[in-house]
Amino acid sequence: MDKKNIKKVVLAYSGGLDTSIIIPWLKENYNNCEVIAVAADVGQGSGELDGLEEKAQKTGASKLYIADLKKQFVEDYIWETVKADAVYENKYLLGTSFARPLIAKRLVEIAQAEGADAICHGCTGKGNDQVRFELGIKAFAPNMPIIAPWREWDIKSRDEEIDYAEAHNIPLKITRETNYSKDKNLWHLSHEGLDLEDPANEPQYNKPGFLELGVSPEQAPDKATYVTIHFEKGVAVSLDGQKLCAVDLLSQLNKLGGDNGIGLADIVENRLVGMKSRGVYETPGGTILYHAHNKLEEICLDKDTYHYKQGIGDKFAELVYDGKWFTPLREALSAFVDSTQETVTGDVKLKLYKGNIIDAGVTSPYSLYDEDIATFSEDEVYDQSDANGFINLFGLPLKVHALKKMKLGK
Repeated sequence: MDKKNIKKVVLAYSGGLDTSIIIPWLKENYNNCEVIAVAADVGQGSGELDGLEEKAQKTGASKLYIADLKKQFVEDYIWETVKADAVYENKYLLGTSFARPLIAKRLVEIAQAEGADAICHGCTGKGNDQVRFELGIKAFAPNMPIIAPWREWDIKSRDEEIDYAEAHNIPLKITRETNYSKDKNLWHLSHEGLDLEDPANEPQYNKPGFLELGVSPEQAPDKATYVTIHFEKGVAVSLDGQKLCAVDLLSQLNKLGGDNGIGLADIVENRLVGMKSRGVYETPGGTILYHAHNKLEEICLDKDTYHYKQGIGDKFAELVYDGKWFTPLREALSAFVDSTQETVTGDVKLKLYKGNIIDAGVTSPYSLYDEDIATFSEDEVYDQSDANGFINLFGLPLKVHALKKMKLGK
């Protein structure tokens, strides 16, 4: 990349530590180029976005776009992933992962509209997000130059970033003592760094200010909360009989889950770039949704589809985690998933209590559960003597194998 040709740069901007210092750094190192900041509103809350325009311009940006992506985020990314039951390494609900491709797409749209020469992001060279952003950019602007300061500058740590900010009079919301690396959106909040870098350290869930989306199970009420979620074709559409838009529904589930200490996960995950990383995640509403959706599938999907879909969910999660949202395989898997969701309609009642999600009933007009067949009482629809022939044929290979061993004296 010839720096002399970079006159205008679109920057993925959050106003956090990394992107706050990137604006002056770009101007210092790319010939005083114009910097257009883009903040994606994916539900991180007004507190994260308030004052961003003034801050961006004071640090050297020519303008700030705030892109409201909440509705698209939930409907086109979160719902698709929930329908797939996609969970990375059995614990991570992909909160950061599926937000990045959406943001990358919007960055490209703004960069093309502005006639920008490059797109810049603040992801570190150790993390997954650099891959997710850049694969998303390549999907829509394959020839667009990408600037990743963490792979260029001499700064080696977050402490050194704070030194740079202080030297350039850049205001920060954090201190060296509260300098967790966080990512927040409508789905989750992640915490990394500081004491969490040692997996031997217990997360300080009860420490004031650590949790932001809810409380610890110990601090949750002593009384259970019930909620009934209605799904249509695998998508949650109402809570306790009240139909809600996607954003409001997830927001209400976050409140219910957070109040009851739901959705805390302490994970040592395998990053795409080859290292293990420890993070603590708050995903209150998402944890409830995954549980409820899977519960409904238990009665609506046949055995073969249900079991095969579990493997699809694992692969879907891996693709999303690795930044491969805009790939033919992910799209093909989504098409398969959608075909399985045609009958995933019904109501799931759950009891939330001190970090636990307890099943309290499930119904569906498409339920494959037949009480007349499954009952322990007397029935006239299932002839138990039919099991004799079934077991004889099902166990025939095992019987032949055992007879052979006997014949050979083994």
